[in-house]
Amino acid sequence: MLYLVGLGLGDAADITVKGLQVVRKCSRVYLEAYTSMLTVGKEALEEFYGKELIVAERDLVEQEADQILTDAKETDVAFLVVGDPFGATTHSDLVLRAVRAGIPYQVVHNASVLNAVGCCGLQLYNFGETVSVVFWTDAWRPESFYDKILQNRAAGLHTLCLLDLKVKEQSVENLMRGKKMYEPPRFMTAAQAASQLLEIVRRRRQRGDQPGLTEDTLCVGVARLGAADQVMRTATLARMTSCDLGAPLHSLVVAGKLHPLEADMLRLHAQDDDDDDVLTLIRHLDGSERAHVGLTLPNLQACTRH
Repeated sequence: MLYLVGLGLGDAADITVKGLQVVRKCSRVYLEAYTSMLTVGKEALEEFYGKELIVAERDLVEQEADQILTDAKETDVAFLVVGDPFGATTHSDLVLRAVRAGIPYQVVHNASVLNAVGCCGLQLYNFGETVSVVFWTDAWRPESFYDKILQNRAAGLHTLCLLDLKVKEQSVENLMRGKKMYEPPRFMTAAQAASQLLEIVRRRRQRGDQPGLTEDTLCVGVARLGAADQVMRTATLARMTSCDLGAPLHSLVVAGKLHPLEADMLRLHAQDDDDDDVLTLIRHLDGSERAHVGLTLPNLQACTRH
């Protein structure tokens, strides 16, 4: 049997009871190590799970997946994924390979950024398509993620931006020379993502296009989601470029149209000196909603009773 087990978002203890039972009974346990990361390392996981882990890097999962599946033909194998197993399409590919090979599989789900981001105060059913913001290079500066953000905002929807991480990546030069030398790990911050978005805004203005976003577009930066020291910050896009949210991993949410309760929740994550952010937030509400911006949950319950 092949088991795909979600590990959640924080540390070793975020695995589910069912997931831990699976890990402890499997003969081989692979830890996927390139689409995300927990706040603790492999050694801490091994101590908590009571099991030795085999690190599965990108090359193994995407190019040598047969090695994992060969093991699963003979014994129980667990494939551990930070967040939920289907948070990355790569793992759908692993399931399809298993089915074609006649290997049964089971999935143990867990929390992922796709649902936990609701803790920032924006309601999950008001989110549109999730986008990935990649590190730019001198020769490659894609904007496709930006256009998807605009499509979401045109429908009044928020956008969750998953930010790039580079773990055990090779430079183009080393790839061309066939050298197995890797670049230092890099993790995009919310500030870097905001800077890239603003660069696209300026570029489109220079072309005479309507950029869709502005310096005053409301955003929420999220860092270390699910960890004890998680941080959330509500700010304008311009101010987000200078926000230091600390250690990785970061995500960025670009707000669409806000419900009054969403507006109240986002104020919880604004800095005291960010009056402009609060004004921007209010401007996202239409005239009929502004009268209820200060509506709190107790007041809402009182209104319901009457």
